[in-house]
Amino acid sequence: MNKGSTKQRIAVFASGTGTNAQKIIEHFSSHPTISVDLIVCNKTGAGVLGIAQKFEIPSLLIDKQKFEKDGYIIELKQYNIHFIVLAGFLWKIPPILIQAFQNSMINIHPALLPKYGGKGMYGARVHETVLQAREIESGITIHIVDEHYDHGKVIFQATCPVFTADTAETLSTRIHTLEHAHYPRVIEEILEKRNSNE
Repeated sequence: MNKGSTKQRIAVFASGTGTNAQKIIEHFSSHPTISVDLIVCNKTGAGVLGIAQKFEIPSLLIDKQKFEKDGYIIELKQYNIHFIVLAGFLWKIPPILIQAFQNSMINIHPALLPKYGGKGMYGARVHETVLQAREIESGITIHIVDEHYDHGKVIFQATCPVFTADTAETLSTRIHTLEHAHYPRVIEEILEKRNSNE
């Protein structure tokens, strides 16, 4: 979508505090060919909206009914968005938007898919389930978004140990460290490869 431009413009979709969004914004703040041009949020008062304001990036607060109907594709085109990054965005992406951004939308999941994914598996629930299963490792998965929750082609995984003394909170801290270290870098690799292929 919107190919032929050397500048790759990202929209980051987030529902919560926006720690991943902030790391992505910071990573690309002085990048010559990649920029974060829009924050899309489904929750009034979410921390990510404050981050957008701080970095002077436009934000779009979306309505579920309209999102499911038209995917806000017109609005995304107005910002000339090439690529969508989901960073803690909790709504299912409608087929119309997936089709418009085929292979141009990625998500990060706080576990090693295909384990511990699917509807309702987000945040502390994922870590609690990993601990209940007595796993010895967990990690992150970055994948292409398709019509099913946490299902598309896996692009990248990184692991970390799970300790017997872990709580959902301590495991979450370790997972966040992986997310912040790898997500911006993987996005950059994908977009620079796309740029060189155009």
